[in-house]
Amino acid sequence: MTSFFQSKRLTYALLLIYLISLVWIIVLKFNLVAYHAGVERSINWIPFPRLFGLPGQGDRHELLLNVLIFVPYGLYSGILWQKWTFPRLIPVFLTSSFLFESSQYFLKYGAFDATDLVNNTLGGILGWITYQGLKKLAKSPKLARKWVNIFALIGTGIILGFLLFLKFNQLWIFRMQLLES
Repeated sequence: MTSFFQSKRLTYALLLIYLISLVWIIVLKFNLVAYHAGVERSINWIPFPRLFGLPGQGDRHELLLNVLIFVPYGLYSGILWQKWTFPRLIPVFLTSSFLFESSQYFLKYGAFDATDLVNNTLGGILGWITYQGLKKLAKSPKLARKWVNIFALIGTGIILGFLLFLKFNQLWIFRMQLLES
């Protein structure tokens, strides 16, 4: 019998919580009015424009956060779609990121940015690679799933608690320049 921490049901539940959180963070921008008022609705089709000498965003922290925020998606994908090959999962990560970016634009909550597409996709890939490494280290997909589920359950609790704390106390720690203007 599969333990609670090894169950795919737990993984699906964590994935659902994660995806809802992503919508709130990426698309709705925490529902902060100060953020929405300061965002220009635009489309950037050129990833990493500063590499090409073009004006554009280049905040290293934001670039890193865009990678890190999709790592759990890669971990969950490795667990839930084990039979899928790596080349089959890359379009899943890219399409998911595209849907988030498009939603921001069409709902008038932000800009569509190709750099975010690349970084989110990279985050999904890194998460999948991490899960593959854990499977080899654990020598068992079930044990690797248990490790990921325990870590994800703890992490989800901490992150949701932190996000709710920020929301209920109307604290804003990201993109402070928007509040200053």
